[in-house]
Amino acid sequence: MLLTGWLILHGVQCLLRGQLLQLPRQCRWHPATAFIYRNAETSVKEHRKSPVVTEQANKPIVLLWFWPENKLFDFQDCDTLFDINSCHLTDNRSLYSSAQGVLVFHKAIHDNLTNLPTVRGRLQRWVWFNMDTPDNTRRIAGIHNLFNLTLSYRSDADIQVRWRVTLKKNTDDFVLPKKERLVCWIVDSDELHTKSGERDTYYRELKKHINVDIFHSSSAVAKGENYFITIGSCKFYLSFESAIHKDYITETFNGPLAAGTVPIVLGPPRRNYEKFAPATSFIHVHDFPDVASLSQYLLTLDKDNKTYMSFFKWRRFYTARRHPTEERHEFAHAICQACYHLGWYKDYRVMSDVYKWLTQ
Repeated sequence: MLLTGWLILHGVQCLLRGQLLQLPRQCRWHPATAFIYRNAETSVKEHRKSPVVTEQANKPIVLLWFWPENKLFDFQDCDTLFDINSCHLTDNRSLYSSAQGVLVFHKAIHDNLTNLPTVRGRLQRWVWFNMDTPDNTRRIAGIHNLFNLTLSYRSDADIQVRWRVTLKKNTDDFVLPKKERLVCWIVDSDELHTKSGERDTYYRELKKHINVDIFHSSSAVAKGENYFITIGSCKFYLSFESAIHKDYITETFNGPLAAGTVPIVLGPPRRNYEKFAPATSFIHVHDFPDVASLSQYLLTLDKDNKTYMSFFKWRRFYTARRHPTEERHEFAHAICQACYHLGWYKDYRVMSDVYKWLTQ
């Protein structure tokens, strides 16, 4: 713990001395320094943004106004799954007047706003809760200036929902799972041959050059512990996002990192991924001029174990946390992150145009 604290402090000190790009010898801890520096920079900015904390003896009431897509879970799961217990989460609308925070799921808002409270309480923080990309976000007239916090996958959201790799708390050696397959993907296989999105088109071209084991997302192998066992049995996993937007990097990327597999990513540019994970932990499809070149590289790695194992060197210093895979927990991480933020920080900012922000 002391070593971890020193590493973080030392990284911030180096950052503040303006050594982010050209690191002096005393700041070079290991090959992934650039990654940890970017995360240190984020932490500094977040601390400056929210210097005032609440008194934890009096946990604020945080009201979940809508259950997102009617996926209910036990609020105690915030403590058991994520070690978050800094607010009193409730869905009891009778507590609205005493709630310090109100989470409003965007998709559930009526076009005429009739299912929202009529007045935002004084000093009350309304959180715009939206995990969708701009293309899938419905425009609702009248919500401008309603919200003073954002909860999103975006890195510039007030409350960012993100699965990051973190510094290891111990020195346990990483043990690679037994590999039985070369490339695999857990996906709604019924749509693979009909959809025309970039990920589906890329897959159809890829399978002409290399075998890809497909597992249907609704099958037993995609649930619970089986999800990570299945992914861990593959050398490579297709971490293809359903939409390509800034910071839109979902659990499909975290899954293989946590399972001990190399993600092949299709999504935002490589530099965007490198904000959240070491550059040597994944393969980006745009690292290659075409699908055939990527396929040939994967076949070469299948016979070159030394080079393949180099994709796991980051495991000496970092770990990836497994995310819940149960359907009822799809939005649990976001809701619990909101509880953490509202329990500790008093910052807010009126968001005059949430759509403009989301598309920037």
